Amino acid sequence: MSSMSSPSLDAIADPREREAHFVHDVYNEIAPHFSQTRYKPWPIVEEFLLSREDHSIGIDVGCGNGKYLAVNPKLCIIGSDRSIGLIECAKKISNNKYEVALADGLNLPHPNGVFDFAISIAVIHHFSTRERRIKAIEEIMSKIKTNGELLVYCWALEQEKSRRGYKSGDEQDVLVPWVTQKKSSKGTNKSSSRDQSDQGTGVEAPVVEKNVNYRYYHLYRQGELEQDIGEVPGCVISKAGYEKDNWWAIVRKNSD
Repeated sequence: MSSMSSPSLDAIADPREREAHFVHDVYNEIAPHFSQTRYKPWPIVEEFLLSREDHSIGIDVGCGNGKYLAVNPKLCIIGSDRSIGLIECAKKISNNKYEVALADGLNLPHPNGVFDFAISIAVIHHFSTRERRIKAIEEIMSKIKTNGELLVYCWALEQEKSRRGYKSGDEQDVLVPWVTQKKSSKGTNKSSSRDQSDQGTGVEAPVVEKNVNYRYYHLYRQGELEQDIGEVPGCVISKAGYEKDNWWAIVRKNSD
């Protein structure tokens, strides 16, 4: 998966293979580093979880390292993710206290209609066709009870104020680089003889190596998330908005 030049999405036509290559394999490779950057709950997600009734049972689809599973200790939340690397991070962080499972977001292992709520934060945008994104929303909604709610977040196309700088009119299906750096001892120290004598001969200088992985995202334009949700029967949008370069929505289940 590593590359210093951007690959092409067109090289992989099958959406399942595209997601395997540009999503699942990448997150397994970068999981420890990615997990280190994911520790602070986003305000609206935290507010949603704290507003649930005590002892409610929910699911976090695409839970990553599990940072939302313990936001409200009065809830029982089962996390799932397609990345075994991130699931292992969740287990390590919680000392195996989190309820987590490896699962495909299009084929969740839970029974239908039993959960009070669900969250899916920055996950749906990794499915590489509209049909699969709608199916992912439908799959989550099938697991919650009538009148239960889902909070869903997806990356926005409108990110003019962020360092990424995506904006209306840009390509919506993109590969986003994730760069990690590590020190290696490749190559010997090529400093002067005096420096070498001071340090001892044969000392190898650390070389910083960059490792670049590319993740697939569909960037949602304004109103598009609501359109996709509208394709799922029995869904009503309670609230929707924009936060941290994401479009979000709270979806209530009206009927089975």
